[in-house]
Order: sequence, then C-alpha cells, then structure tokens
Amino acid sequence: MNIAQRIDHWSLTHHPKWLVVLRVALGIFLFLKGISFIYRTEDLQLLLQYNTIGVGTKIVAWYIMIAHLFGGIMIIAGLFTRLMCLLQIPILLGAVFLINLRHAIIPGSSELGFSILTLLLLIVFFIEGGGPLSLDHYFKGGK
Repeated sequence: MNIAQRIDHWSLTHHPKWLVVLRVALGIFLFLKGISFIYRTEDLQLLLQYNTIGVGTKIVAWYIMIAHLFGGIMIIAGLFTRLMCLLQIPILLGAVFLINLRHAIIPGSSELGFSILTLLLLIVFFIEGGGPLSLDHYFKGGK
C-alpha cells in the first residue's frame, strides 16, 4: 500500500461527519467569491497589477475566477476534492502574503482573516479528501 492509499484509507476511517459541513461551506464561499470576482474583473486585475509584478494579470485573474467557480462546485460535491484544493492553495497563498498582509495595517480594510481561514481549510481538505459523504468516495465504490 503506497503513501497515497494509506492517507486515503486513514482519511475515510477518521473523517467526522461535521467536516462535510465545513467542506460544503468552503465550496460555497469559493463559488461566491468567484462570482464576486466576475462582477469586479477590472478591480481584480488592478489589484493583481498593483500588488504583483504585473505580468499576465488578465490570465491570472481569469485563472482565479475559473478556479474559484469550478473548484467551489467540485468541493461542494466532493469530486476531485484534493485536486481542487491543490489548485486553490496557490491563489490563497498569494491572497494572504501578497495582497492581504499589505492591507492588514488598516483595521477593517483587509480580508486577511478570511484568507487565512480559507487557506487552512484548503490544506485540511487537501489532506483529508472529500470523506465518506462525497462523490469521490461514491465513485471509488463506497456505500
């Protein structure tokens, strides 16, 4: 049994049911954030351009929007949960370290707390997977 199979087996046997609620809430939050970015595409591009090197900001902005929308839906369903969390982690690392830490000086003007919480939950579900109440488990032959 390789390491990935052992992690998956441990995850299924030690996955409390309340984690499903957190997984779904995380997926809903990411999906809604993706919708918010669609409505404010120009703001997102300006934010990326101002806080990064400015190369490919349109591509990065579209990646963020699509990853949040599609990834949020997939995380809600528990389908390819680990992969979707892995695709979200670099976005949230950038949000925490490149964007929100710079704006955290002014109280109330930053989403640093939400970004850190979202990043931590993505790491948890990258390790845990979708759990027993997910499409991942169902398609692997789970009950």
